Amino acid sequence: MLNDTLKLKGRVGIVVKDKNGNVKETRDVNNLVVDDGLNFIARRMHGTSAGVMSHIAVGTGSGQASAAGRTALITETHREALDSGFPATPTGTSITYKASLEANDVTGALTEAAIFNNSSGGDMLCRVEFGTVTLTSTDSLVIEWTISLTAS
Repeated sequence: MLNDTLKLKGRVGIVVKDKNGNVKETRDVNNLVVDDGLNFIARRMHGTSAGVMSHIAVGTGSGQASAAGRTALITETHREALDSGFPATPTGTSITYKASLEANDVTGALTEAAIFNNSSGGDMLCRVEFGTVTLTSTDSLVIEWTISLTAS
């Protein structure tokens, strides 16, 4: 009996820099690809009716584990368009998304992030909850998200 299993996983890199561009903090965490994201992938395989992933959102929601049925952040505070050149052309079975938030784009204690295909609402591909990242008004934030497909 032939048994194919497709696995989709994501890795999120978070970098906080101070006003002089010095790295204050880095994080590297795994994410959950949600049902909404899997449905999006299936629709894109059929045609192009679903817009491509175009934004990364951050928020302050916490205490609720990521769930496959989630379609939005718990408490979204900012949504940023992907940087020019992203998503990057897929490399083999991986694709990378990147968004850079400048000083004053968002401040406070961030605890979650997600990838969406719209500037508001839209399909959420994946979500991650992480330990608090605190941004001051002079801090910048870069989120680089790599999604990889594997067969096993």
